[in-house]
Amino acid sequence: MRRLLFAVSALLVLAPASWARAADFYLDPVNGSMANDGSRARPWGTLAEVVAANLIESQRWASLPYAPGASLVPKNAGAPVQAGDTLWLMSGYHGDVDITGYYNAAELTIAAAPGETPRLSRLLIRAGKNWKVVDLSVSPDYAPTYQRQTMIAVESHGYQGPVSDVTIEGCTLMSKEDVSAWTMSDWDTLSANGISAGGDNITIRNNRLKYVNFGISVTARASLVEGNVVDSFSGDGLRGLGDDTVFQYNTVKNCYDVNENHDDGFQSWSVGAGGVGTGEVKGIVLRGNVIINYEDPNQPFRGTLQGIGCFDGTYTDWVVENNVIITDHWHGITFLGAKNVRVVNNTVLDPNTERPGPPWISIDDHKDGTPPEGCLVRNNLVTDLNLATSGVTEDHNMLITDAAALFVDVAAYDVHLLDDAPAVDQGSADLAPATDLEGVPRPQGAGVDLGAYEWHVDVVDGGVGIDGGEVADTGAALDAGDGGVSIPDSGVVSDAGSGGDVDGGSITDPGLQADPGCGCRETSGADGGAGLGALLVLVLARRRRSSR
Repeated sequence: MRRLLFAVSALLVLAPASWARAADFYLDPVNGSMANDGSRARPWGTLAEVVAANLIESQRWASLPYAPGASLVPKNAGAPVQAGDTLWLMSGYHGDVDITGYYNAAELTIAAAPGETPRLSRLLIRAGKNWKVVDLSVSPDYAPTYQRQTMIAVESHGYQGPVSDVTIEGCTLMSKEDVSAWTMSDWDTLSANGISAGGDNITIRNNRLKYVNFGISVTARASLVEGNVVDSFSGDGLRGLGDDTVFQYNTVKNCYDVNENHDDGFQSWSVGAGGVGTGEVKGIVLRGNVIINYEDPNQPFRGTLQGIGCFDGTYTDWVVENNVIITDHWHGITFLGAKNVRVVNNTVLDPNTERPGPPWISIDDHKDGTPPEGCLVRNNLVTDLNLATSGVTEDHNMLITDAAALFVDVAAYDVHLLDDAPAVDQGSADLAPATDLEGVPRPQGAGVDLGAYEWHVDVVDGGVGIDGGEVADTGAALDAGDGGVSIPDSGVVSDAGSGGDVDGGSITDPGLQADPGCGCRETSGADGGAGLGALLVLVLARRRRSSR
């Protein structure tokens, strides 16, 4: 016991002061005052006021413009709020908040106080480090005057410096709470972008975005985008342009077709010295995402949605596994220009027999004619395949000709496998993901099942839960629309995390860039918690034909 007490005491002595103190401060726009001390009994006012009053001690660059190798010096020395602390926000409007040039030595948290609903019209974290934002509500409609802008932006800056180690978690974002009266023009001109993130090591987790233009746009490197819901959007649901970033267990659904953008559930493109399509995007993982064109067939302004659209490679060392894509566009999962891309155990379904479609899995030549190299398409359930004649290994895939023979209830968007589905036990274990979309271990029978779901009995030992709890029961939706017309490549997104803006301005927000275009071409088809915790998974219903 004495040894244990000594060890704990030593840790406390050696720990940074900010970690040891971990103070709490309270902000109340309704009853607070900047003359108070920030305690629960005497809260400050708004978050915007606290930032403007320089009440946060942090670090900044010794000189600007930022240059690699620059040193950090104290900022607002002696201010009451320090690294490791938490700012608890009470209900009310906290303003349009700009946090620029705060490099915290340890994580500093901005969070909704329990039971409270703090509101912001915008949050910008620019040129900073070690921030965590939890459970805030953000909408430009909360401001005195509506202004269309990205609701949460995490950005590097050519003059102010890079951004890294930021978490955005559990937030609710929407352009307006009620858009039922919006016309097509309103959707086109008023819907705001959700979250944009540049820099390094950014986590965007379990946020809910609704009635937005572009949902989540990420140029950040080595980052994580998981468990988010983008519901009702008029641009792209997700965009990923930064190397070594994971997009997993997100839901993207209900696309509004209101302009010339080629809408995608997920889109990426490369940027090099010669512009769009001349660079390389490396190491992205797309795992367990559900992409749905629309849920309500009577939804206004609905059109086609490209599922996973990667049209301007080169895409290198990507993994695309356990995703469910339901759309009636040709592009279910498409890569034009790929090296070592692995597309395994996905379900890609066409809800009808109308054109455009059926959605395919396609790995084909780069737009400059360069063929793919070392790619793999395996264990997928898909309505069509469109693969290059070389550079792609294709095996153990099944074309969907009778969805009712495969899935529990297509009309209800439930694409779990029936127990007697011809896809059960028909896959290859080689390079198959260890679990299915819900964390059920593979295989559950004599072999790996095809598609995103592994058929299983009620209780599965050794499963992996997305949030450390029960496995979710996800489905997928059906959609319709018409074909798209390709537009010229345009827009260059750069995330120069260590500087690089010629004019010292903000790094470009990918959510505001023009769509580089789709991959349309003449073909035979022409006329798409934190982390995983291993524990017991309880699956609530058998996937049997009798349950339909």
